[in-house]
Amino acid sequence: MFSYYLDLALRSLKRNKALTALMVLAIAVGIGASMTTLTVMHLLSGDPMPGRSATLFYPQVDPTDDSRPDSQPRDVMDYRSAMDLWGAHRADRQALIASAELKLRAPGVNLPPQMARVLTTTSDFFPMFAVPLRYGSAWTPADDAQRSRVAVISSDLNNRLFGGANSVGRTLRLKDADVRIVGVLASWRPSPQFYDVAGGRFSDGKTSSFYAKPEDVFMPFTSAQDVAGNDFGVFTCWGDPQAMKHLQTAPCVWVALWVQLNDAAKVAAYRRFVADYAVQQKALGRFVHADNTRMMDLMQWLDFNHVVPSDVRLQVALAFAFLLICLCNTVGLLLAKFLRRSGEIGVRRALGASRGAVFAQCLVEAGMIGLLGGFGGWLLTLLGLWLVRRQPVEYADLAHLDGGMFLATFVLAVLASLLAGLVPALRASRVTPGLQLKTL
Repeated sequence: MFSYYLDLALRSLKRNKALTALMVLAIAVGIGASMTTLTVMHLLSGDPMPGRSATLFYPQVDPTDDSRPDSQPRDVMDYRSAMDLWGAHRADRQALIASAELKLRAPGVNLPPQMARVLTTTSDFFPMFAVPLRYGSAWTPADDAQRSRVAVISSDLNNRLFGGANSVGRTLRLKDADVRIVGVLASWRPSPQFYDVAGGRFSDGKTSSFYAKPEDVFMPFTSAQDVAGNDFGVFTCWGDPQAMKHLQTAPCVWVALWVQLNDAAKVAAYRRFVADYAVQQKALGRFVHADNTRMMDLMQWLDFNHVVPSDVRLQVALAFAFLLICLCNTVGLLLAKFLRRSGEIGVRRALGASRGAVFAQCLVEAGMIGLLGGFGGWLLTLLGLWLVRRQPVEYADLAHLDGGMFLATFVLAVLASLLAGLVPALRASRVTPGLQLKTL
């Protein structure tokens, strides 16, 4: 029966090719616009650590003297709190994180000095976040303890400085210190750069920077303090400015801590540990707000920071509004097309066709238009993503159509056309046979 309806639908579409092309074009343009923006939204709002994100947590305490009763913990910690929690070794894995921007050059490489983004962390960072390496290996906990001047560099930096060759054992000069390369990352592009997300709720939706490529250099947090001095990125400070000359003792927050907790019991125990630590620090006179602690998992932390840029959300809304306009036009064109065939439909009804059969035939025809529109929408989506990749935004290189979104393009096109065809098909199925036969 379906093949019969399909044959009738194809004949009807061929009968008025201009009108068919117009409807297919309307669906294709609407689908292309909506799927381009929806694909970007899908890529930016996905889980950057699938299968592991539920075990990664971001503890927070409040070392400030803020007197507001509704204040929340700062997005990062002061040095002492971060070191205390990290040094307690209560998690399965844990990583301190702080960023700096330092002048970099490679002795023996004929390139001018450049400013490099440096992520300072601890050895657990690499296994905890499943960071792939192409050459060498990450540093060890012993390197953390011994303040070894070692580094892992990104594949991009390795390509720029050493032409992609194995650079393990080579030397970098960061600021005024020599650092030995022990590892080179393989291609690694987390989306977003989740481990360094902070302050998103204060960004007014301008969060594209969270989708930048990984840093050029990774080095131990301990030895980085000797190399970078006070050149770390500071989130915020309070209190006497004179006290800010040494970040380790300054009233500033600039160090993040991520922990891996592999079961619910460990999560509950670590929450208690953080709360007890805050109470202890209040008893010592260092904290004012002992009850102001928090610990979110990875996806909760990303949601809290509104990582998806507001302009991307707005583009999705506008694109689907445009799709709705295209569907309204398609409804009008289908209604005109079906009612123009009232005489034909009346004859079919008089010959015994049921209302359901006429309704089904019209919906199959609408579905065929949607399928053709989906193919056009897929091509326009590829064009749209190509244009996104040429925009000067941090997430531009992420724009691609994966298998799931490819299927979603055709599913959305067919569903949209079926929805657009419901009212016209219903009207066509209610054509009165006797009245149409009198007019023939």
